Amino acid sequence: MSTNTPTPGGPSLPQERRLVTAIPGPKSQELQARKTAAVASGVGTTLPVYITAAGGGVLVDVDGNSLIDLGSGIAVTTVGNSAPRVVQAVQDQVAAFTHTCFMVTPYAGYVEVAEALNRLTPGDHEKRTALFNSGAEAVENAVKIARTHTKKTGVVVFDHAYHGRTNLTMAMTAKSMPYKSGFGPFASDVYRAPLSYPFRDDQLDGATAAARAIDVIEKQVGADNLAALVIEPIQGEGGFIVPAAGFLPALQDWCTANNVVFIADEVQTGFARTGAMFAVDHDQVVPDIIVTAKGIAGGLPLSAVTGRTEMMDSAHVGGLGGTYGGNPLACAAALAVLETIEADGLVDRAAKIGSLMTSRLHALQERDSRLGDVRGRGAMIAVELVKAGTTEPDADLTKQVAAAAHQAGVVVLTCGTYGNVLRFLPPLSISDELLEDACNVLDDVFAATK
Repeated sequence: MSTNTPTPGGPSLPQERRLVTAIPGPKSQELQARKTAAVASGVGTTLPVYITAAGGGVLVDVDGNSLIDLGSGIAVTTVGNSAPRVVQAVQDQVAAFTHTCFMVTPYAGYVEVAEALNRLTPGDHEKRTALFNSGAEAVENAVKIARTHTKKTGVVVFDHAYHGRTNLTMAMTAKSMPYKSGFGPFASDVYRAPLSYPFRDDQLDGATAAARAIDVIEKQVGADNLAALVIEPIQGEGGFIVPAAGFLPALQDWCTANNVVFIADEVQTGFARTGAMFAVDHDQVVPDIIVTAKGIAGGLPLSAVTGRTEMMDSAHVGGLGGTYGGNPLACAAALAVLETIEADGLVDRAAKIGSLMTSRLHALQERDSRLGDVRGRGAMIAVELVKAGTTEPDADLTKQVAAAAHQAGVVVLTCGTYGNVLRFLPPLSISDELLEDACNVLDDVFAATK
């Protein structure tokens, strides 16, 4: 169970899975009781263990348990928790100043992050960037920019999509429970098109799936009414669905031909997560606008909208911004994250993690037909669980497997429209030994779960 392989870029925590109490332990249970008494019940927790330290590939809780982290705070701590460059950059910045509001008295960090994103995001065209706080806030601003640029209002999103919890992004999100149920009415002029979902549409090729989606868009919305098409290159909460090859390029071509802004929501997929700096790179797609967040700043709240200059500059002065957008601490962290990704070769590391995990999961799939599909790219991997020998979703099995993994000291997440997908988002600082140990746990869990 124990490994002590050095973990590049991570704090000097022992890199081991260690259980000294049941999960959750007594101190975590005490804190969970306090949470119940103090925090709104609508704020849930996947695993009620309370963390005191994290780094490399582990989370250490208040009871002394060390858990393998296959969640990265939902793809946020991509470079590792408390990564040294990030820690140092934030410490230096917090000693200088914590806030001035960029819209009042600006500072270099915001400009430097914008310059870096303009350089790193796909395409060699001229770009501009605006910074915000959350993925949902960035998605909303991307839609605002598309509407003011095109002078049109319609927005197309896709089946199984997740774009956030604000009013507009709830309208753009497909799954009702828990994200939308009871919270309407929602923003109007949002339309949904069918996604390419190879496991569930008989392996329909990408071009044909795109033609199907475009047919729906043209009939139900009309290009003359459509400001933007917004899509996750690999869906996140929807189930880590990787569209068939050719799907994204065909949609982009249609958007270009019809004065529709192609917006890539890379909130979960961006910044080396998929074995490329951005997931659209796998399909050689260059979005008009790209939305990023999560992994951008190592755990500090930051998001960005980066796009073609003529689009980004279409909003009037004062039309974009926010009190905390591009906070100096978050900007310092983001610059350190980008330096870490490039200096430590984390794009290649994500690809290696993906190869290791998919190999183990495919081997498990050969032994257990309840693993209906193994999919993903880089360190963004999922298994879709089904009733044995069928494609019928098995949400109950998914819950059982996740709960058993948690009890064994491995943090896994679930997702999917049908609640039947296990998703794995390990930090790129995790060791191969910890990954192998986590996969061994999953093997044991599936063998014991009937």
